[in-house]
Amino acid sequence: MNTSFTDDITKALEILRSGGIVLYPTDTIWGLGCDATNPTAIKRIYEIKQREDAKSMLILMENPNLLNSYIHEVPEIAWDLIEVADNPLTIIYPGAKNLAPNLLAQDGSIGIRITSEPFTQQLIQRFRKPLVSTSANISGQKSPQNFGEISEEIKRSVDYIVGYRQDDFSKSSPSGIIKLGIGGQIEIIRK
Repeated sequence: MNTSFTDDITKALEILRSGGIVLYPTDTIWGLGCDATNPTAIKRIYEIKQREDAKSMLILMENPNLLNSYIHEVPEIAWDLIEVADNPLTIIYPGAKNLAPNLLAQDGSIGIRITSEPFTQQLIQRFRKPLVSTSANISGQKSPQNFGEISEEIKRSVDYIVGYRQDDFSKSSPSGIIKLGIGGQIEIIRK
């Protein structure tokens, strides 16, 4: 697909604003994405992945200053973790707010990663809301490490496939995951 970066952003925004699902590159692996405040779109991602909705998904933001808009009380340690992280890091925060209820874990927590990938940063900045990001695979199957490994079934199920970085065949890895508790507890989920 030969679309420009700007055209890709414009088309992806149009789909996201209409409640659709996009297949897009992130700072880790390719993801299925939608508006993190739209329960209908989120339900559709669970259906595409053939995944039970008791298993929550993470969201991407482009700016840590927005955390207070979606977390009741950001634990102090989170700011340090974000600042020192060399690699993509998803932090699971307690007490999510202003997000679709079917996106949250049963305990009301949400995983958030601040993206440094240029396309995703600009897309989120222009969308002005966080994006759901979940691996572009059927639940239980291997996560694709680049666009070439994404199944045709997944590609057919989305409303728009971003052209940017489709020809990048370098191997990507998922982010590290740390869970923060209200009392300052830290649990490493994935290194």
